[in-house]
Amino acid sequence: MATRTRNRLVKALLAPAIALGITVGAASAPASAAVWSSCDQWGNTSLNGYTLYNNIWGSGAGSQCFWANSGTNWGVWANHPNTGGIKSYPNSKKVVNKTITSLGSLSSSYNVTVPSSGAYNTSYDIWDTDYDYEIMLWVNYNGAVGPLGTSQGTVTLGGHTWTVYKGNNGANEVFSFLRTSDSSSGTVNILPILKWIKDTKGWFGNETIGDVQFGFEITSSSGGLDFVTNNLTVSSS
Repeated sequence: MATRTRNRLVKALLAPAIALGITVGAASAPASAAVWSSCDQWGNTSLNGYTLYNNIWGSGAGSQCFWANSGTNWGVWANHPNTGGIKSYPNSKKVVNKTITSLGSLSSSYNVTVPSSGAYNTSYDIWDTDYDYEIMLWVNYNGAVGPLGTSQGTVTLGGHTWTVYKGNNGANEVFSFLRTSDSSSGTVNILPILKWIKDTKGWFGNETIGDVQFGFEITSSSGGLDFVTNNLTVSSS
């Protein structure tokens, strides 16, 4: 469920890295030494044009460590308790900063390895530059998780079929697209989705798209689970 507010997002982006004092086991890192790793709550770095962000933002969170071989190959080991509420959204971000009408293309390919237990979704989180609108694209999900808002029916866009939800978290509008079957790899043509929201539904105007984030929105991962982005690319023109 997309419950991050604009204020929380801005606070998270501005907050200094805070060491959590976590001790992690062998499951928390890849077999070979990573280029970058962090167990800090707000740990972040930039690699290959992508910003990587550990982003442990929810209440009642446990421990989580982020490792990266590159901006497009990374993962987390997370041990969050089996309680309700989103604990974190570790992600990789690409900045676009173009209006919808000025975009000739916006697409992304993903390949992930996710656990069979726990409660989470693997999702894109796309924001306008003012953080008035949040567009979530769930490519897979597991356990007791669900989108914000009410169902708007099913639509086939960008190479996938989605169930669409529309809601508001008190700070911004949230449009969630849940893939009707789970996928661990594929390509999403994002621009037709944005144009459908703008032109077909009229839910927003010619917004400037700022961030395209991709990651794992984790509610619970008791005992420690691995979430791996084997490859991710975001491209626009």
